[in-house]
Amino acid sequence: MKTKQITLRVYSGYGWKRICACFFLMGTLCNLAHAVATNSNVEINGKLVSEPCSLDSGSQFIPISHGNIVSKYFYLTPRTPGVEFNINLIDCDISLGTQATVTFVGRESIALPGYLIPDDGDTHGIAFGIETMKGDLVPMNQASPIFTLSDGTNELKLKGFIRAEQDAIDKQTILAGPFTGTATFEINYP
Repeated sequence: MKTKQITLRVYSGYGWKRICACFFLMGTLCNLAHAVATNSNVEINGKLVSEPCSLDSGSQFIPISHGNIVSKYFYLTPRTPGVEFNINLIDCDISLGTQATVTFVGRESIALPGYLIPDDGDTHGIAFGIETMKGDLVPMNQASPIFTLSDGTNELKLKGFIRAEQDAIDKQTILAGPFTGTATFEINYP
């Protein structure tokens, strides 16, 4: 990593809760099936379902680099331009669902609610934001607006940016140096 490189890392937290829930459900069904075989007074009904899309392996780690930014930049404008990134979904079958949302999970800024703070816990006077292509903030720990899916491959297009805290701008206390922010994301199919 270069000395003053700013990176927002997004890791895939996709589906682990659902996978664990499926294993729990399968174990429960096996135990109940055994009960059905020995006692004929229990009946089990259910339906196994799958999610409409798979996450492309290239979307499991998404670095967003803003390069070198002079700290005085933020005294002229409170945020950087957005840097586009995509979350790629593959093998989408819209018979199983036609919509998706993304929730970014991370440590939220106190000074800038909805924004991600740097990993070291020191705000440096800045925080990371994620927005739609229209420029609407996608707050941390909240679902994004709905993306409409089509069969095959889908790109969920978003932008990452850096915003300075107003207090740090007013007092000119933005700290120079390297920093990184990390969030995980979850894809949900409403």
